[in-house]
Amino acid sequence: MSILGINYEKCSGCNICLTACPLFRRDKDQNKVVFNSTGSCNLCGHCIARCPEDAILYEDIGEALSYEGINKPEKIASYDTIYKFLRANRSTRLYKKKKVPNDVLKKVFDAMTQAPTSANRRTENFTIISEREEIKKLNDAVNEERLSHPEVYGKYSSIFKFLSKIFYNYLYFDAPHVIIVDSPLKGVEVNIGIIITYGRLAAQALGLGTCWNGWTMGAMRNNPELRNLAKISGESVGVFTMGYPALKFYRSPPRTPKKINGLE
Repeated sequence: MSILGINYEKCSGCNICLTACPLFRRDKDQNKVVFNSTGSCNLCGHCIARCPEDAILYEDIGEALSYEGINKPEKIASYDTIYKFLRANRSTRLYKKKKVPNDVLKKVFDAMTQAPTSANRRTENFTIISEREEIKKLNDAVNEERLSHPEVYGKYSSIFKFLSKIFYNYLYFDAPHVIIVDSPLKGVEVNIGIIITYGRLAAQALGLGTCWNGWTMGAMRNNPELRNLAKISGESVGVFTMGYPALKFYRSPPRTPKKINGLE
């Protein structure tokens, strides 16, 4: 995976790449801009995105896209549209039994790969569990771990017991899919949170419901052995459920306005 340099047959000499990345510099002897391929490129692709002539050469880092509105994303969707879409996002805890087709699942995962990560590390791995009995094994193991802590037991034991009378996989509300994002790095929960948010919003646009699952995240943090059930090994973990919602929302709930320090 690498940025290879510049296609000079396409290059118009606009010098935009010089402002996109310090690894591009003007070579006086050759009288042209060159790319320092031995530099510490983190493959962010900013040079590719900013080149108006599509003259940056690269390989094995995915596909760059150009489409109507790329220069003015505010024209793709207005603030009012985005705001309503965000307000409509809810935590779904009641799902239909129908599984999501693979082509739809792939769209959600593709959206997740577009999320930014610190230093463009992109160390995260994606895992999906869709077999009911595999989810059950994880469900029971997480339940056992969570209730082994007195403070958690006091808060959730009655809730878990109640849910177990309604759902088979009660910690996941019988969602047909449990999705896990993990990373071998410690302390990158912010990256994982952004990735999952991309996934949840993409899922909503596809008519799906989702919900964060902090119970599993906490259990895996306290007992790394639980990660073996999900066949993951990452130090940082994020989990959410997904499926077709079996409920409707008729309004977005109220949210208390926040005082913004520094904003008059």
